This record gives sequence, C-alpha cells and structure tokens, in this order.
Amino acid sequence: MMAEVSRDAAWASLRDLCDRILAKRRLILVSNRGPVEHHVTPSGRIEGRRGSGGVVTALSSLAQMVEFTWIASAIGEGDRRVYQDTGGGSIPSPLPGHRILLRFVLTPRRIYHKYYNVFCNPLVWFLQHYMWNSPYNPNLDANVHDSWEGGYVPVNRSFAQAVAEDAKDDPIPPVVMVHDYHLYLAPKFIRERIPGAVILHFTHIPWPSPRYWRLLPSYMLRGICEGLCSADIVGFQTIGDVRNFLDTCEEFLEDVDVDHRTQVVTYQGRETAARVYPISINVQEIRRIASSPRALDYERRLLPMCTGKTIIRVDRAEPSKNVVRGFRAYALMLARHPELHGQVTFLAFLVPSRTHIRQYQRYMDEIQNTIQDINSRYGHDGWQPVASFIENNYTQAIAGMKLYDAMLVNSVIDGMNLVAKEGPVVNTRQGVLILSETTGAHKQLQGGALSVAPSDIEGTMQAMYQAITMTDEERERRASALVSNIEREDITHWITSQLGDIGVLV
Repeated sequence: MMAEVSRDAAWASLRDLCDRILAKRRLILVSNRGPVEHHVTPSGRIEGRRGSGGVVTALSSLAQMVEFTWIASAIGEGDRRVYQDTGGGSIPSPLPGHRILLRFVLTPRRIYHKYYNVFCNPLVWFLQHYMWNSPYNPNLDANVHDSWEGGYVPVNRSFAQAVAEDAKDDPIPPVVMVHDYHLYLAPKFIRERIPGAVILHFTHIPWPSPRYWRLLPSYMLRGICEGLCSADIVGFQTIGDVRNFLDTCEEFLEDVDVDHRTQVVTYQGRETAARVYPISINVQEIRRIASSPRALDYERRLLPMCTGKTIIRVDRAEPSKNVVRGFRAYALMLARHPELHGQVTFLAFLVPSRTHIRQYQRYMDEIQNTIQDINSRYGHDGWQPVASFIENNYTQAIAGMKLYDAMLVNSVIDGMNLVAKEGPVVNTRQGVLILSETTGAHKQLQGGALSVAPSDIEGTMQAMYQAITMTDEERERRASALVSNIEREDITHWITSQLGDIGVLV
C-alpha cells in the first residue's frame, strides 16, 4: 500500500513538473528509433505497432502523460510510406494512450546504411562498450571515413532540420531531448537553427576514457565533443561516465574550461552541464506483464523445469553480455559439486542480436556450442543442465524471471542493464541477483546483489553456489533491498530528474 501511495505521488509530481515546464515551450523528443514501427500488411494496408528498443521502452510512460512530438528515422518500408503519404509532416500516434505526434526523417537507404551499419553500430557502439581488441581492430579504411562524411554527418543534419521544421511556428523555442550515440552531432546542428532551444542529450551506453576514444580519428572526436557541448545538459548513466566525458572534452577540445567540481564544460561561450540520470523501469508495467494471461501460460510451461534450484539469464546474444563466461562458470560449478547434478537447471532466454554483423554470428555459434558441450558432458536422462530459449519473446522471459533462485547478469560492460531491475520486481522466490561490477546498475543494486568481476569465472562460480545455498533469511534481506531501491528510483524518477534540471533553465 505504501509503495502504491509513493508511486501515485511520484506520478503527480511529474505531471505538475511537466505542466510547469511545458506551459509555454513544446517538447520535441529525438531518437533514431521511434515509438511506432509501421508495417505493410499483405493486403497493402499500413499498420502501426509499438517500436522496439530501450529508448522506446523507457519513454513509453512519458508518451502517455505529455503531449509532444517524437522525431525518428523512417526505418522500414511502412515508415517510409507514412512519410511519403504525409509529405514529411506529423501524424498522431496510432497506439492507444499515446499523446504524441510522430514525425519521420527519411534518409536515402545508401546514406542510412553508412550511418547505421558502418559508423554507429559496428564502430561507435563497439568502442563505447570497450569491445575492440585494439592491436587488431578496428581498422578504419576509406569506407569508415566516408561513413562519417557521407552518413553520420548528413543524417544528424537531417534530424536537426526536422526539429527546426517542426518548431518553426513556435513563439518560444522548444525543449529538445536527444537520445543516444546515433545523434551526437544533432545538438550542434539544432543550436545553429534554433539558438534559443533548451537541449538535453542523453547517452544510454557507457562513455569510455579519452585514451580509448583515441581509436577514432581526432576530427571525429572533436566533432562528437563539439556536438554534445552545444547542448545545455548532457546526461549519462553513471558518475564514471560523467567523469570520462569531462576528461574527453578536456583532452580533445581547444580553449575549453572543464570544472570537475560542478561538472560543467564551458566551450565557445556556452556552458554544458554533465549529469547522472540512471535509467530504470516502469515497475507497475513490468508487474502487469508478469501477471498477464500470456505470462501465466508461459510460467505453467516453465514450472516443470524448475523443480530444483533454477538459475536464469535474460540477454541479447551479443559479446558484451558475456554469456559464454557465465556458462563456463556454471559448468565449473557442476564439475566442482557433483551433488548438484539433477538438482539445478540453467534457463537461458537469449535474443538474437545484430545477426548481420560477423562478430555477433560467431558469438552466437560459440554460445550454442558451449550449451551443447555442457549438456552432453553433465546431462543424463531426465535432466539437461541448460535449457535455452533463443527467440525474441519478452513475455516468456518475464515469466522465467518469476521463477529464478539465482539470476546471472555478468555483462562485460553495460550502460545500465534493465534486466537486473526487472527480475527482482517480478520474482516470486526471493531470488538472488548475481551482478557484474561493470554494469551501470551495480552502483544502485550492489547492496542486495552478489557482485562479480565479469572476467572472473571462478568468482562467478562461487557466487552461483552461494546464491543457491543461501539461507532463507539472507535471501529475503537481499531481495527486499533490491525491490526497495528499484521502486524508489523507477522510470518516473529518471524522467523527473531530467525535467527538473531542464526546469531550472526555462
């Protein structure tokens, strides 16, 4: 009851904040992927469905509360048809409860390919997750340089032009919230077109140290820093990301003043505040999904596999999630503790990710080979040590989270990792969270989790064993601490923190 009262008060506070800040200024939200994906049905009709991706999930609550425009790329054929049918104008979201207008940015496919498939994902995403093996890769050839000039720069300019077009009749410049690594240059281009706009840019993924950024050419680094320093506020997941950003600006921008105490960068006469906004989840929505008829049906199907102790993981099948090391730690526990054979099962809910990228294809093959090796080495009639579900089925994964005795989140590095927050709020077994120290969620959740270093297979094995043999009293204490922290700093807290800082500026 107290949690419900607190949640209602938080929502009321957010509504009041929105009413005050947006009384005169409109809100425009900008991201590569939008809240609605339009698909062409076999009959030729256009059908709008809720979009995928972390940004969309995080901001779905705001879309039901505030009227604003959301500008995104026209990615699929359905989005492109909508753009052409509307002449590039705004349309109401077709999703129930949404109070937003959609506006698409249409980019020629060749340019979008350079921007998304050459620069953003295979290069910047890997760099910001420390995923390059620097003695060998990346190898930046003429195609990569061309992807900056012929892809990343023009797409960011196109987004800025769409913002300017949407705001051209506004009597007061808008509040513009720009999201993620796809759009580092957009704040500068928006500022050139709308000097009085209030701009916040939020980066959802880690921000590495300046030395690691040097894998990119200096002109790209300067462009990224100049783009972000055109915003009024830049937001990050952790204090470590903020510190790295300040160091990066100090390293790569000339005539810049960086105040590490106030966390403000002054560049070309403009002050940019760097702030921490750890992203979270909509607790109420996650619990609604967990109790839905579809989730309950999945739960009934999974229960026969969970008669003993159950360990789970829920991840995209990509190298940064460290899936293979997690399985190796599990195999080590089975080797070290033969009494657990037949008494523990590992359920792995893995979503195929970026399957067109070679490194991801190889990693998925390694995951499946590791699972097969564990099952053939330790399994017997009536028991398979690992059960894998390789599909994009969010509801099934939520159902699995209800049943764990231990949940493993051992990412090499993550901006946040929302699975670590989703699991504890739906779990019914006072399950133990095993959490990598290099996830963004670790600082908030370390008081209730068992912490592990991502490369420490021995330590991860010991944490697994500790989790499944822990006393009920200790399990209850840890589970309660996790849920309390997550409920207190939920998605409403994340949005409110940003709008509160914007409110100081308007």
